[in-house]
Amino acid sequence: MATVDPAKQRAQLQEQRRKVDFDTYDITVEELVRRVSRGRIEIAPAYQRQFRWDTERQSRLVESLLLGIPVPPLFMATNIQEDEGTKWEVVDGLQRLLSLTNFLGDEQTRRTARLQGRPLRLAGLEILRALEGLSADELPADLRDGLLDRPMKVIVLNDKSDLQVRFDLFERLNTGGVRLTDHEVRESVFMGKFVDMLTELAENSSFKTVVLLPAARKLDGTPQDYVLRFFAFLERYQDFAHSVKDFLNDFCRDAAANPELERRRVTFTRTFDFLARTFPDGLRSRKGTTPVNLFEGVAVGAALALAAKPDLACPQSIDWIDSSQLKSYTTGATNDRPRVRGRIEFCRDRFLAG
Repeated sequence: MATVDPAKQRAQLQEQRRKVDFDTYDITVEELVRRVSRGRIEIAPAYQRQFRWDTERQSRLVESLLLGIPVPPLFMATNIQEDEGTKWEVVDGLQRLLSLTNFLGDEQTRRTARLQGRPLRLAGLEILRALEGLSADELPADLRDGLLDRPMKVIVLNDKSDLQVRFDLFERLNTGGVRLTDHEVRESVFMGKFVDMLTELAENSSFKTVVLLPAARKLDGTPQDYVLRFFAFLERYQDFAHSVKDFLNDFCRDAAANPELERRRVTFTRTFDFLARTFPDGLRSRKGTTPVNLFEGVAVGAALALAAKPDLACPQSIDWIDSSQLKSYTTGATNDRPRVRGRIEFCRDRFLAG
């Protein structure tokens, strides 16, 4: 067993603590809903997709607050945007925040929060059964005011915290019942113009022709993850080491700081228009969907070939897609540098060969 060095352990702990900076507030329910209405609390699309509480569970939260029963704190992260000022992003507590907005928010507030359907009417209450079926407007005035004045604890990770720490905390605090994918966490941590472009390009018609995904995977950030992989491997595949998650996180962080939207958009559109002509029925495996490793090789290989030969014609044959050599780069333990380079450069050379 290795010798334990307490001094080294304490130094490491202190170093990591310095990367995390929090503020704690007690904020009334009314103010929280007002901040949602004004757009000062931002709910990333990834988190918005995860609003899963049913009417009964939302109602029991309202009942707990009316009764003065403590509820868990909300966890947010500061996001400073030059053109929009300081906003808070929801990290943990989305279900609670949207439940309160669904009950207390006016029509405009509910639209801002992208809530659909009718406002919440209380149902399935365990103690305050006399309130069953009521909307917020139908509550007795003193009960409604008491609910609006109820303070909730909000812990805010501020902008001085290290970005990798933010990513780790988003993962650790993602306890809302439906776990976010790595890319959904990235959407929240690196929110901004580059991440918005990933969502835009995931709807590109040529991309959707080429990339075939199961229905469930279309809703969990996977299309955006494929777009991110295209850019990351195109620009940095020769630097890839081993961890795909760290590789994509690092690239997304840097691209968020320097989006270069027009250049990347042009490259993406040219590449996927070419691929849609080459694979009009989609880039598919035997299962009928697009494996991510095959996607990386083909998409990045095509982009590199087009960069070398802008007037490149679609290949007369794509039989090499099923070749044993390409399969050796795209199946099994595929996430090491030789195989990443192998599948990308193999595809590049096949495209150039026509």
